[in-house]
Amino acid sequence: MTPPRAPRRGTLASLAAELGVSRTTVSNAYNRPDQLSDALRERILAAAAARGYPGPDPTARSLRTRRVGAIGVLMTEHLAYAFEDLASVDFLAGLAESSYGTDNMLTLVPVGPEGPGRASPLISRAVVDGFIVYSVAADEPNLTAVRSSGLPTVICDQPYDVADLPYVGIDDEAAIRPAARALLDAGHRRIGVLGKRLTRVRHDGPVRDLDGATLHVQRGRIRGALAELAAGGLDPAAVPVVVRHHNDHATAVDGARELLESNPDLTAVLCTTDSMAFGVLDYARSRGWSVPGDLSVTGFDGVDLALTRGLTTVVQPNKAKGAEAGALLGTLVDARVADQPAPRPPQRTLLPTTFHPGTTVSAPRGR
Repeated sequence: MTPPRAPRRGTLASLAAELGVSRTTVSNAYNRPDQLSDALRERILAAAAARGYPGPDPTARSLRTRRVGAIGVLMTEHLAYAFEDLASVDFLAGLAESSYGTDNMLTLVPVGPEGPGRASPLISRAVVDGFIVYSVAADEPNLTAVRSSGLPTVICDQPYDVADLPYVGIDDEAAIRPAARALLDAGHRRIGVLGKRLTRVRHDGPVRDLDGATLHVQRGRIRGALAELAAGGLDPAAVPVVVRHHNDHATAVDGARELLESNPDLTAVLCTTDSMAFGVLDYARSRGWSVPGDLSVTGFDGVDLALTRGLTTVVQPNKAKGAEAGALLGTLVDARVADQPAPRPPQRTLLPTTFHPGTTVSAPRGR
């Protein structure tokens, strides 16, 4: 017995002919529904479903409009970091909010923190209208690959000094100084610093070459902290600084262990991220120390968990950074589609930060 023939799959042209409307009208049912009455759009979609027509070909549409409808986000972290690091989550939330009403998707391009020294093939395979480069090293080969693509690009956080690309971030060196000042004002003179990596090349341990750091955010924060401590009468060369390549909780706890075991006289730890501060808090708890009675701690980021736990920290506008970077990139993509030149010099946006006193700083007490 011959099986029944499957119904012929509809096309945009065949649907338009069957319904007695133009092909533009059928296309508008998917791409510009506000141009049609609800009744007409429902009739078109019902006929399309009956004929197995999935909608206009997105590839053909992108060729016609010169717009893919996707934004690439370059991250030199593992993909899980985007969903686990609270500051990154806030940034991506702000970026997502900036895409509301634009029909844009977000394409995460995670190339990892320990790349092979050459650009990832993910860059050339990303089908996007432009890139947001999120916090990468100045010598990052993937940044070079993004720039070579010729697509609109916005840098968020770092590197600071790419003169021909727009930038969104904060003044990290100035932003951290109130945290250092809070420790000085409380009477601390034996203060250590715990931070995130300073270079693409992995290094876990004491910092010996701050000037050679290619990750400008952490370099700026450490410089700002040391400058404020120096203004308070401390010798910056005598302030121990320890970093960890990764910013996850296990390495933060381990960094706290190294800093405090190798410098047992410390009464305070200034951290360059809230994640590092959480590691210090948990290490102190494991030793039976009270915070701030036995050890004062400060962070940086102002994520919700830090504020909930009462951490003394610097609050930076992570969501606003994402929203600002997304809006700026959208403007550049629109200009490219319209064959308009990008603004020169490129826009540079520095957002304000605030200091949150919290409850993790008090006068020093010997352990």
